Amino acid sequence: MGIVFTLVALVGLLAALGHVGYVAMLNNAAKKKGAAGSEIAAYSKSRFPVAGGAAGVSLLGLLLTSGGTTASIIGVILALGGGFVGYRGLQQERAKYPTGG
Repeated sequence: MGIVFTLVALVGLLAALGHVGYVAMLNNAAKKKGAAGSEIAAYSKSRFPVAGGAAGVSLLGLLLTSGGTTASIIGVILALGGGFVGYRGLQQERAKYPTGG
């Protein structure tokens, strides 16, 4: 059961890290635009705490899955919660500032 908990927590962590990566990419692109991207840069800076917090909670959850059964259950709940927040944040960012041609 431990490997299943770990894999589920890892998926949650990856979802949260996807949000961090997208916000970082958005911030980098806005900085390259200079004054024209200042609004987007300010917005992405305001989103870093949410993305980082979700990734931190997911990482804590992943670390807890290496404990006993109770700790593993709590860890999976934390990791999935952080992953859900990260995934929803990523979807909101992509809808507001889509990338690509």
